[in-house]
Amino acid sequence: MDTLRARMLHSVPWFILSGMTAMCLLQGVPVRSGDPGFPKAMDNVTVRQGDSAILRCTVDNRVTRVAWLNRSTILYTGNDKWSIDNRVILVANTKSQYSIEIQNVDIYDEGPYTCSVQTDHHPKTSRVHLIVQVPPRIVEISSNIAVNEGNNVSLSCIATGRPEPVVNWRYLSPKAHGFMSEDEYLEITGITREQSGLYECSAANDVSIPDVRRVKVTVNYAPYILDARNIGVPLGHQGILQCDALAVPAADFFWYKEDKRLTDSRKGVKVENRETYSRVTFFNVSEQDYGNYTCVAMNRLGHSNASVILFGPGAVHDGNSGSPRCLLFAPLSLLLLLCLSLLLPHVQF
Repeated sequence: MDTLRARMLHSVPWFILSGMTAMCLLQGVPVRSGDPGFPKAMDNVTVRQGDSAILRCTVDNRVTRVAWLNRSTILYTGNDKWSIDNRVILVANTKSQYSIEIQNVDIYDEGPYTCSVQTDHHPKTSRVHLIVQVPPRIVEISSNIAVNEGNNVSLSCIATGRPEPVVNWRYLSPKAHGFMSEDEYLEITGITREQSGLYECSAANDVSIPDVRRVKVTVNYAPYILDARNIGVPLGHQGILQCDALAVPAADFFWYKEDKRLTDSRKGVKVENRETYSRVTFFNVSEQDYGNYTCVAMNRLGHSNASVILFGPGAVHDGNSGSPRCLLFAPLSLLLLLCLSLLLPHVQF
């Protein structure tokens, strides 16, 4: 029986025995030959995904045969290539060095590689561990969103890479300082209109430049009238009433004198509505044009109104500017018209 075992072992190629020996070693840890005088392979080799990795094994005149193995797969033995992978090539087979190159390295190339040598006495192995680094890449991020003021907002940013990337959230605002979150997730409780804008997610792991993506957060809020000033204009001159308001979505503007809505159909009057303001132009002011006007700004979230006075020289008026007023103090007929405007936005009164 012992003779049979000896014949079987003798019939197994030397590099297979060396490979079996290497497989018995601890996985994931670089292992070198126990013979301090024996030539060694490299320490761990770290390479970035897509680059080339060269695995070198130093040999001497005691070595008669050499081979490179990846786990149990034979890559090269001497000058003979066993691997079918075109990316694996032999770069040196000399009396002092036996080296191979793996081109366009990918994640699945990571792991232990064994340099197996045959001396006059017996096979020996030396192992190197290939480490593949992967640049950071954001693979999933929240879409642009629109929320109403006061709601909670949750943003997520998932990234991959090797080593695992560090993910940060930052608010792109001149008033913002530093990171808002050093995590994949950003939680905003009771968001305000001042917090609308761009939020930037950055994933970094020092392998390459950080991967950066942005999310736009739109905060909807009801109109707020900023300015509506009273104006004095002599008879026969041009007079302009203007009402400025902020709102998201943009406000629709309406002008009323008492309970009558102003439109371009009125002779000598032009109404211009823009995203943030509305303007009424009186081209030739008459006695009938003087009086109190109400500017109303509204969107689907609410409305705001302000009173503006167009007066003539010597007229007595209260203050220099109009002030926002609650609709509860407006005439009942105007309140009814505004309610109909909200319910039937396309109806002209």
